[in-house]
Amino acid sequence: MRWRCLACREKFTLTSHTWLRGMKLPPIAWWLLLWAWTQGTPIRQTVRLSGRSEEAVRRWYAAFRAHLPQEPLILSGVVQLDEAYGRGWALLMGKEVRSRKLAYQVIPKGTVDRQDAFVFLRNHVRPRSRLYTDGAAIYRGIERWWPVRHEKDLHAKWEFGKTSEIEGIFGNLRTFLRRMYHHVTKQELPEYVGEFVARFSSPELFENPRNYLEKTLSLVPID
Repeated sequence: MRWRCLACREKFTLTSHTWLRGMKLPPIAWWLLLWAWTQGTPIRQTVRLSGRSEEAVRRWYAAFRAHLPQEPLILSGVVQLDEAYGRGWALLMGKEVRSRKLAYQVIPKGTVDRQDAFVFLRNHVRPRSRLYTDGAAIYRGIERWWPVRHEKDLHAKWEFGKTSEIEGIFGNLRTFLRRMYHHVTKQELPEYVGEFVARFSSPELFENPRNYLEKTLSLVPID
């Protein structure tokens, strides 16, 4: 349905001047896709529910991810930090203990060095926090180049208490990626991890499509 502005006579729709302008999908079909995404429905199941192609579903899921609020989180208090590795990528992630606050940094190489860890701490961990890590060499002497109180677990000695929460988060991330998207490329990883972090840190955004739209459907400038 289209309307006309009484002042300037310009025609407009409900989605004009938003990131949904020019949408060709029928509103009810689009709402189903958004509902499926907010509820964490896997790609393949959404294809069957909606009757849309896998390419179309992936394209819309990517659009929904792209408009998630971008709010860099600063962790404080007690922070657990750990890393994960894949083919040609690495991931640093920190969790504020006993909270839902996560911060992450995707590194486009298969290793993490001290410079990477320093950049993460500078961007995401408040000075004078207590930092818990495993016994990896990249964290050795970390308190000398960022003001934290550092303690570590030695996994070789079956010490896991200081990193248990962040290791659980990595397990949840792997399950989410396999269940939701089945496979992940190096190029897609940052946005998939961003979605996971948003779902964990801001679950209210995903309770229903309306909550998501209230946070993301703002006006954009006219070209």
